[in-house]
Amino acid sequence: MAEVLVYVDHVDGAVRKPTLELLTLARRIGEPVAVALGAGAGDTAGVLGEHGAVRVLTHEAAEYADYLVVPKVEALQAAVAAVSPAAVLVPSSAEGKEIAARLALRIASGIITDAVDVEAGELGPVATQSVFAASYTTRSRVSSGVPVITVKPNSAPVQAAPAAGAVEALEVSFSEAATGTKVTGRTPRESSGRPELTEAAIVVSGGRGVNGAENFSVIEALADSLGAAVGASRAAVDAGWYPHSNQVGQTGKAVSPQLYIANGISGAIQHRAGMQTSKTIVAVNKDAEAPIFDLVDYGVVGDLFDVLPQLTEEIKTRKG
Repeated sequence: MAEVLVYVDHVDGAVRKPTLELLTLARRIGEPVAVALGAGAGDTAGVLGEHGAVRVLTHEAAEYADYLVVPKVEALQAAVAAVSPAAVLVPSSAEGKEIAARLALRIASGIITDAVDVEAGELGPVATQSVFAASYTTRSRVSSGVPVITVKPNSAPVQAAPAAGAVEALEVSFSEAATGTKVTGRTPRESSGRPELTEAAIVVSGGRGVNGAENFSVIEALADSLGAAVGASRAAVDAGWYPHSNQVGQTGKAVSPQLYIANGISGAIQHRAGMQTSKTIVAVNKDAEAPIFDLVDYGVVGDLFDVLPQLTEEIKTRKG
């Protein structure tokens, strides 16, 4: 069976959830071979093996932390040369897409970004994408070279599938280009204690109907009761009610959680483009004619300041 390279997104050996989702997809088209780079790369083997990686190629070097993405690109290029894979799967983060694009150029291959599904095909892996502001669904494949595919978080379940997870050292030689852009400093992002927005299984968002930064506490209370991430519409962000890093939409972040709860959001195409691939969508809006209700699985016509506190209390009661 052909092997499939999976780029490992990890922090000091702690593997992030989108990588485990990629292993699920990789098993559909071949045998997953994980590529873990940087500090703690060797510590990833246990969890990667538990989720289907037959091999884990590792390489630890200061360049991965000291410089921007080029060292990672060159390591993946070395992995492609060593393995001759059927495809390369990369998490669809901002960094992941840059790595994938640079890699595809270097190995003279095609690239598919922001896939929401990957399956085996007669002529190679077939990727499903949600395109044109989620108005269309396409199925496509790369026709030349080794397919490089980035996949959105929450596109596949995390499934245990014990495999060997044998650790092998990856030989990498860095070029002058790898050290062309140096990282001069890092500032840790302040943690809210909530899941990362693009990776969260549940997202609770607020829009213009929240009517003020001080009222986002209602959104946050519901999110915390569900263990969810907090999102915001462009209108709420532009008004200064919530940080841009939490914006969901065409000019913000695209999310695809199992459950998306939109509160006080009208449903403009700008916002829909960022959340339309959510598995289940619930909306709370006092305007029964709001466009968001054309999209949802469940809709509540009512004032969010009446509905959300009751919902939050009910969730706490059932959990309690």
